[in-house]
Amino acid sequence: KETGKVNLTVFNVAGEKVASLVDDKLEKGFHKVNFDASMLNSGVYYYKLVTPETSITKKMVLVK
Repeated sequence: KETGKVNLTVFNVAGEKVASLVDDKLEKGFHKVNFDASMLNSGVYYYKLVTPETSITKKMVLVK
């Protein structure tokens, strides 16, 4: 299987990094990551997933 460097990071609306969930070489395929957001306030955040093939940024809403 192919492996590649994967980075999954969470940012607040000001663009500050609040969590680094993955920063490692992973095999190609599906993966599951647990995110403990207990230290964050409710609100809008963005997550950015970077792989050798793509870079995706999406918005998420954290509701406590």
